[in-house]
Amino acid sequence: MFFKKDKNQDEKNDLSKIAALLVHAAKIDENYSKQEEEIIKEALLKMGATYQNIDLIISDGKKIEENSNQILEFTKKVKNMEESKRIEIIMTLWRIVYSNKEADIYETNLMRRLAGLLYIDSKVMGDIKEKIKKEYS
Repeated sequence: MFFKKDKNQDEKNDLSKIAALLVHAAKIDENYSKQEEEIIKEALLKMGATYQNIDLIISDGKKIEENSNQILEFTKKVKNMEESKRIEIIMTLWRIVYSNKEADIYETNLMRRLAGLLYIDSKVMGDIKEKIKKEYS
């Protein structure tokens, strides 16, 4: 669990910011699919969202993403998490990228930037990428 399930407003806001990052990755190739949204829902549920609030969190995440002009707003919360949680989010991001079997230049550029912003070692990032790529090939 990423957050306690006490349903307070701060937790919902944190999850909405994470959702914004995930939505941003899904939309960066201009092809936001149902499969990508399912990956996002699954990840948010693992992080503490409930079935009752998942659609609201994703909706809030989409609004945050649409009204932002830089990914720094989405990464602030994530970069302060412990490494294992950041890695889970990176794994989800790669799942979103490879859900259509390939990564385009915009997606790979985003992931490269996120590795630095989220303090993920490049070797770890590469290992995660290859693992997820195999899952979707």
